[in-house]
Amino acid sequence: MQFLFFFICFGASIIGAICGIGGGVIIKPLLDAFGILEVSTISFLSGCTVLSMSTYSMIKSKKSKDSKIEKATSLPLAIGAAVGGVLGKWLFSLLVSGYDQNMVGAIQAACLLVVTFGTLIYTLKKNNIYTHHVEEASKCVIIGMVLGIMSSFLGIGGGPINLVVLYFFFSMGTKQAAENSLYIIFFSQLASLCFSIITRSVPEFDFWLLGLMVLGGIGGGVYGRELNRKLKEEAVEKLFIGLMVVIMLINVYNIYKFI
Repeated sequence: MQFLFFFICFGASIIGAICGIGGGVIIKPLLDAFGILEVSTISFLSGCTVLSMSTYSMIKSKKSKDSKIEKATSLPLAIGAAVGGVLGKWLFSLLVSGYDQNMVGAIQAACLLVVTFGTLIYTLKKNNIYTHHVEEASKCVIIGMVLGIMSSFLGIGGGPINLVVLYFFFSMGTKQAAENSLYIIFFSQLASLCFSIITRSVPEFDFWLLGLMVLGGIGGGVYGRELNRKLKEEAVEKLFIGLMVVIMLINVYNIYKFI
């Protein structure tokens, strides 16, 4: 059963690296659907896996000469995401303390369903939507903070909402948004992990299981990054749209299961 976690993380991180959604948006709802671990434990393990994958992607991006990171906007976005990551984790801890695990899982699944549906609609209509190019650092910090709160609270790392925001507010292309999304995910999840350690709210889990998930996350990130270079933007976008539909179906099932 433990190797099931490895293969889920490996496959999810491949797709996550290609589309720039971090893998957690697949890992979290899929593991919730299997119901093997508690919701809070899955959220934590999913965040750690996404952090490992985004760390690898960031290191490779730094070394490559074709990096699409725009530091003028991505750095304040990352700072905001780090602050949002802490706030999102704090909100999640309040939710866990006030409700049982099933209710927490249902709320997360419902929120993720709404976010994914909105992302799908935007992606299908984006050619007819006027986009912006925000440059003010203060606005970038606020946008990053909102992204950090959502990703940390939902336990998905960054997910599709990152791409929509980068499309709309910064007029980025698919591949550029994917790389910048992983950059934001790194900082939000690192802050979220630090918050869990400092507040001693890390759930109990098997470290062997975490090792397999991290290994799968990094391995998937390696392979996914190579595929991202070979695929055209149109192919990446089609994969992204199909993935949104699958994630929505999984979350509908999770809401039914938890309630």
